Amino acid sequence: MKYFIDAVQKIIKEEGIDFVTIRKVSDIAGFNSATIYNYFNNLNELIFFSSIKYLEDYAHDLSNYVKNHDNALDTFMNIWKCFCHHSYSNPKVYYNLFFEERVNPSNSSIKNYFDIFSDEINNQSEELLPMLLGERIYDRNLTVLKKCANEGFIAEKDLEQINEMILLIYHSMLYKVLKRQCDYTVEEATERTLSYISHTIDSFR
Repeated sequence: MKYFIDAVQKIIKEEGIDFVTIRKVSDIAGFNSATIYNYFNNLNELIFFSSIKYLEDYAHDLSNYVKNHDNALDTFMNIWKCFCHHSYSNPKVYYNLFFEERVNPSNSSIKNYFDIFSDEINNQSEELLPMLLGERIYDRNLTVLKKCANEGFIAEKDLEQINEMILLIYHSMLYKVLKRQCDYTVEEATERTLSYISHTIDSFR
């Protein structure tokens, strides 16, 4: 399994995610193409698993963003700052991971990946793991947002609505960056997203 994931990551890095094919993967990995289907249902699932590699930099960077913050809301906003920075730097990969409809991986795929590449999250604090390992982006965000409710920053009854609004903001900005519908730098797109998220939360306080 690791050979194929490494091969896809090589293609993504050198040519781009749109140029990944079964033939290229099998040639680089040194296995017959039929062997790929012993581990993955299709090429899209293999690309999905391989794209998770790009969470490595995010995972390693995350602890630097969330340390030394006194409350859950500051932590939440800095998690988003880190996530936006990395996802807007690699919009195609992150869109494929969290929003691509054609991808229908098996349950707990991100956790399975990190079981294989366990060194990629070994520096994460225990309280961050549920967010990092959550498969659906909706669940990932809600995990940390609940801590804001527990500390009284927002009402628990508003969690679902706030969560949905934040993800609509992020999805829209990621799509605009991906399709080059805006000329924002990564930093500008990140700051705009954080501003919109902050205004959304403030409107419920």
